[in-house]
Amino acid sequence: MARGGFPGMGGNMNNLLKQAQKMQKQMEDMQKELEVREYKVSVGGGAVTAVANGRKQLIDLKIKPEVVDADDVEMLEDLIMSACNEALRKSEEATANEMGKLTGGLNIPGMF
Repeated sequence: MARGGFPGMGGNMNNLLKQAQKMQKQMEDMQKELEVREYKVSVGGGAVTAVANGRKQLIDLKIKPEVVDADDVEMLEDLIMSACNEALRKSEEATANEMGKLTGGLNIPGMF
C-alpha cells in the first residue's frame, strides 16, 4: 500500500483529507461569525421592528406606541409575527448563502 493512501492513489488521499479538514475549519469559523450577526427587519412602515441573530433567535423587538390599539389587537399580532418571521428568514438565508460559498453548493447535513 502506498504510504498514507490507498494502492495506486499515492498522496492524493492525504491531499483530499487535508482539503476536507481545511474546509471543515473554515465552515466552523464561518458558523461562529454568522452566529453573532444581527438581522433587523421593520414592517408596517416601521411600526414593528424585529432583530434576530445568526442562531435564529429573536434578540430584540420594538413596537411603536401609536400602533397599539386595544380595538385592533389582531393587526398588531400580525405585524409582530411578520417582523419576527422575516428577521429569522433573513438569518437563515444569510447562513445558507455564506456556507454555500464554502461548500460550493454541497448540502452538508447539520452544517446550516
